[in-house]
Amino acid sequence: MSVINTEIKPFKATAYKDGKFVDISSDDIKGKWAVFFFYPADFTFVCPTELGDVADHYAEFQKLGVEIYSVSTDTHFTHKAWHDSSETIGKIKYTMIGDPTLAISRNFEVLREDQGLANRGTFIVDPQGVIQALEITAEGIGRDAKDLLRKVKAAQYVASHPGEVCPAKWEEGAATLKPSFDLVGKI
Repeated sequence: MSVINTEIKPFKATAYKDGKFVDISSDDIKGKWAVFFFYPADFTFVCPTELGDVADHYAEFQKLGVEIYSVSTDTHFTHKAWHDSSETIGKIKYTMIGDPTLAISRNFEVLREDQGLANRGTFIVDPQGVIQALEITAEGIGRDAKDLLRKVKAAQYVASHPGEVCPAKWEEGAATLKPSFDLVGKI
């Protein structure tokens, strides 16, 4: 079953952010746009390249009113150790959620039960807590923060312009479509 257009399930966790351990819950997410960025494990290979890419674009996400939450099944202690020991991860200013109970990964349906690790899953969540977009990739396929930004902008555009949709490769400022009877077969 797909989680698209469903409300995120309640959760509570401890995270690492700005040199501190912080408690976070699903209640903290509501009222703003969010991206949940699941990855298999700290101290690995593709994961730091992805998290570093998101860190490089974090200010752009914040300008859009979007908060980033990276999530792995590691603990918040492990996130701190990785942040302190890696130049790439040391750039991260967003929240790094620990999910050692596996509950959040299960809630988003990205948990590899037999390994206790999350798949690479990206979820765009609207201010009502509803999942508007998702992407799940295999272990060896890294994601692109620029494309994630494009998808967030499209989700925000569609949310604020009822009756319009964003076509393939849509970029901010480009033409959108207004689905109608007269448009059928014209594209």
